[in-house]
Amino acid sequence: MVTVGIIANPASGKDIRRLVAHGSVFDNEEKVSIVKRVLLGLEAVGVQRVWIMPDRFGIGLKALDNLPLTIEATLLDIPAWFTPDDTLRTARLFAERNVGCIVTLGGDGTNRLVAKGCGDVPLMPISTGTNNVFPLMIEATTAGLAAGLVACGRADAAVVRAPRIDVYRLATPQAIDQLHETTPDDIALVDAAVYDERFVAARAIWDSTRISDLVLTRTEPGNIGLSSIGAHALAGQYPSGHGLYLRLAASGKPVRAPVAPGLMQTVHVAEHRILAPGETVIVCRERPAVLAFDGEREIELRAGESAILRFNPHGPRVIEPRRAIALAAGAGFFSGE
Repeated sequence: MVTVGIIANPASGKDIRRLVAHGSVFDNEEKVSIVKRVLLGLEAVGVQRVWIMPDRFGIGLKALDNLPLTIEATLLDIPAWFTPDDTLRTARLFAERNVGCIVTLGGDGTNRLVAKGCGDVPLMPISTGTNNVFPLMIEATTAGLAAGLVACGRADAAVVRAPRIDVYRLATPQAIDQLHETTPDDIALVDAAVYDERFVAARAIWDSTRISDLVLTRTEPGNIGLSSIGAHALAGQYPSGHGLYLRLAASGKPVRAPVAPGLMQTVHVAEHRILAPGETVIVCRERPAVLAFDGEREIELRAGESAILRFNPHGPRVIEPRRAIALAAGAGFFSGE
């Protein structure tokens, strides 16, 4: 049975950057409407079953209410703790049950959690967050059609690998030499930053002057968030399939960038280095710091602890929706009765 999973984060688009920057609030009622349109798109291309992650707001329940569907669509039978861990556990369960695709509603942070658990299941990420570099600004009907086509095996060529940053936490700098091909402690999809702060606290990053080191998987001009620093520093001129390391210091070259919605800041880039696939950045801190992934603080590093950040081109599999629909149309899928 062709099955698709949906993960809609009710907390995306609502963090502290609404206070310290000018991020818009993404209403949960609009997320309900998005899920409805995704469901109708999935139904139109032959998906037979849909599981939706339960959430505190009831996005899935409200989307299914009075929606005429011929396919089986239900909430996933999983204990809901109403924490970010729900997203990770749901992604892992979807992967275990071999769903054909996962549709996500959220920003970079939401998709990072999904990518940690989804394995090789293709993702169709819809942007409903604050920093939306990884997910796409796309009409939900189109996203549903594309996700369904991939799940049904009609657009496999529209699935590509996105890069990621593998994060390894080490107790001492000497342990770096003992690191081999082990499972990373965490990942980032867009950016990993060393932040001059002792505690995770409010999580979201908005003060770029506290960043000492930054690793990016992409630097397309026009992005929002920390990746815009790399895009503006290099003017988009860096080889495809590579990452970027930036060291920030007061003595460096000033670069202005939108580090959050409506928030332009000047940072000083003292050094940059192109990262080839598999290349690493070693972080050794004498003072406590925090590692932030995709715009949110996650790991506290104590004084003397170290970390390795590795550019990995073999991250999650992501759907290119317009290509998926074009492939199906070219094969005559939408022609006739």
